[in-house]
Amino acid sequence: MAEKKSAGKSKSNKLHRLYDAKGESLARKGKSCPKCGGGFALAQHKDRVCCGKCHYTEFSRAK
Repeated sequence: MAEKKSAGKSKSNKLHRLYDAKGESLARKGKSCPKCGGGFALAQHKDRVCCGKCHYTEFSRAK
């Protein structure tokens, strides 16, 4: 039989990087999708930001 893999470390939740806490309210740091509305955040990549739902993409300018 195959050996059972041991349970490794689980990935930590990094949602605290996406929000700013001001007092008792939270504010989103990133941009929202202009097509889908405020409920959908744009994912930040090295050279672009894109929406996972409608695939709207904004490319950054190369220097």
